[in-house]
Amino acid sequence: MSAPTMQTVMDLIDGRTDELVALTQDLIRFPTINPPGEAYRPCAEYIGERLKKRGFTVEYVRGEGSPGDSDQYPRTNVIARWTGSEPGPCVHFNSHIDVVEVGAGWTVDPFGGEVKDGKVYGRGACDMKGGLAASIIAVEALIDSGLPLPGALEISGTVDEESGGYGGVAYLAERGWFSEPRVNHVIIPEPLNVDRVCIGHRGVWWAEIETKGRIAHGSMPFLGDSAIRHMGAVMEAFESKLYPAMAARHSDMPVVPEGARQSTMNINSIHGGQGEDFDGLPAPCVADSSRMIIDRRFLIEETLDDVKGEVKAILDGLAAQRHGFRYEMRDLFQVAPSMADRDGPVASTTAAAIETVLGKKAQFVCSPGTYDQKHIDRIGKLKDCIAYGPGVLDLAHQPDEWVGIDDMTNSAKVMARAAYDLLTRKRG
Repeated sequence: MSAPTMQTVMDLIDGRTDELVALTQDLIRFPTINPPGEAYRPCAEYIGERLKKRGFTVEYVRGEGSPGDSDQYPRTNVIARWTGSEPGPCVHFNSHIDVVEVGAGWTVDPFGGEVKDGKVYGRGACDMKGGLAASIIAVEALIDSGLPLPGALEISGTVDEESGGYGGVAYLAERGWFSEPRVNHVIIPEPLNVDRVCIGHRGVWWAEIETKGRIAHGSMPFLGDSAIRHMGAVMEAFESKLYPAMAARHSDMPVVPEGARQSTMNINSIHGGQGEDFDGLPAPCVADSSRMIIDRRFLIEETLDDVKGEVKAILDGLAAQRHGFRYEMRDLFQVAPSMADRDGPVASTTAAAIETVLGKKAQFVCSPGTYDQKHIDRIGKLKDCIAYGPGVLDLAHQPDEWVGIDDMTNSAKVMARAAYDLLTRKRG
């Protein structure tokens, strides 16, 4: 028999297309909806049992005390490690198993895993159970090929990425699971398109702004002070000052799509006065409180202090100029921008594998939104981390979400090549 080569691995992956599809279907059929965090444990155990049979050491780690964790909805993560015959680096494939709510507009069963026209359909097919399945097939093919593999290969299925990742990657990173020397290179199979290497993401700051008023009878609003009208002044100031200023800023980060290469802010919600959960006619009252949630995405060229200060300056200006204007601002969530070196080991190796498998140059991109790279970078202090996987980003969280079978097969080949090259490369 001839010695195994990388072509042996490629042939094994080609021969396991049906298995790849079936694995993706099985993963989709776990309704791991977050919130509240359904079916996390059975999905994690399904992954763990499969990999245990392939010689992996499997551990389950519950994110105890993390947001949403409870005995009813335990934040159960699975980490599986396969160790080679010689010392060497560790290449880790990390996928989140949680999915967002189903929403309306589906024409197929969201958790059926239906296959048609070369696609697998279902909630999480694209984001990111197709990527998880591809990484498992890639690693199994590497092991089964008989190629000598130094070091270690790891696969993890982690929770809560859709709600910040605090019960998943953040919890694990705080406990050393994503730090050197235990792990050296991380690939996150998020759906950034099969010919792209995602090296990072913009920053995010979520905050709540509350304007204050004074309640009074709605027939005599002059005896009160409307917090809603004060919030209207905030909106006007944002439109005339903040949005034009953000639109003028552009990043050297290769963020996609093009519109996200500038600073952006979404107003997630505005509430004021009587609540929305009542039936019948409202009470005639002047609103004494109005609340706005903002979602500010910022560039690597901006600092978080400057981003916050810009909003605070507008609010302080209104307080100085507008009679009765009072406000409070509360931070909800914040993450700095992250960007790996495109010439670093994991980015350059994955790009080379894309060119070999697909016959085209890889595109280096950054994500408009954050994903779990933020915790691996900020908490784990591990910089050699990228996102690469099958799936079209625009399909994430949409009805009739799908992942292409050919894309999964090709991405599995890319992951296998990249992992092998990372394990066997000479380290400086």
